[in-house]
Amino acid sequence: MNSESNILILSIKDLFTSKMLKYSILPFLLSMLVLYTLFFVFAGIGLDSLGTMQVHSSTTTIQNGIPNTDTFNETLQGTALIQWLMSHAITSWIATFLLYTVGSLLTLYFSIFIAILIVGFLTPVILREVQRRHYSDVEMLGDTNIFEGLFLTLKWFLTMLLMFLVFIPLYFIPIVNLIAFNLPLYYFFHKMITHDVGTTICTKEENMKIKFFYASRLRLKTFGLYLLSLIPFMVFFASVFYIIYLGHSYFLETKKIRLNS
Repeated sequence: MNSESNILILSIKDLFTSKMLKYSILPFLLSMLVLYTLFFVFAGIGLDSLGTMQVHSSTTTIQNGIPNTDTFNETLQGTALIQWLMSHAITSWIATFLLYTVGSLLTLYFSIFIAILIVGFLTPVILREVQRRHYSDVEMLGDTNIFEGLFLTLKWFLTMLLMFLVFIPLYFIPIVNLIAFNLPLYYFFHKMITHDVGTTICTKEENMKIKFFYASRLRLKTFGLYLLSLIPFMVFFASVFYIIYLGHSYFLETKKIRLNS
């Protein structure tokens, strides 16, 4: 059995301990609370924007060589607009498709974003439990700086938004749009989760060595975890597993670095 399989098995066993299961509930509850609140906020904004809409049309006919223009003006109010949209087969299909497709995608991606932010606060306690169970000989020397963390989070968030904007032309190309949609969020996911784990376990020098010598391996691990996040609702329960799994990898690599030193 290779080392990666051992790490995966240990991570799953750790996840199903009573303490880790308790930690898993918190990101789920907080994420659902945030999403539930935002749903009603944006739903209210959406209904307000649908509150009024001016419908204007004009028809020109020629009678006895004289052009005659009939103008139609009407204001659609609230649910009247929705009824007007749903009364036509084409507009009803388009509106329903956009509502469910765009809404589902936005909810999925936003749930990943929220879960990663929330689990970041639990990272130290999760990793201390992993250390207690398996790596009592590896001291956690991480020096987390809250101001540096906030700055980097803002930097990565703005970079993610910029990537979303730059990739707009690619969203209309089949298959390519899947990569264009997910790459910015994966970038943020990778940066946040490796930073949280690395700065909690390692010194700054050790963290830089791991990111340099094991960059490809770390990307493969975080990419696999990101794909797991794309399963609906999985991110709510699996975010603690991400920290456990990467924590094992960082503890092992940190141990090697210190032994070689």
